[in-house]
Amino acid sequence: MTSLSRPSGLSAASDATVALIEQRLAALEPELIQIYDESAEHAGHAGAASGGGHYQLIVVSRRFEGQPRVTRHRLVYQAVGDLMQRQVHALAITALTPEELREVFPG
Repeated sequence: MTSLSRPSGLSAASDATVALIEQRLAALEPELIQIYDESAEHAGHAGAASGGGHYQLIVVSRRFEGQPRVTRHRLVYQAVGDLMQRQVHALAITALTPEELREVFPG
């Protein structure tokens, strides 16, 4: 599996949250996970004030084959679980199969 993309300068709390997200997503047997912390772009937002971060996720897994987008997102939310209650305020999800990834990024 290709792992996380962590921009430099993340806080320890953000880094820990990204690690927790990756651990939880292991249940989906991902071939690729990229997580971007976009919390700084939402400073002052009510969700940011409560401590929850804003993240963008790209996850590639064979578990998504034959599944519509809403089912893929449900699988991700089930895996992330209670992190959505505290550490994560917003999660933008791109969930692809390996074949879909190759179509988007051939070669």
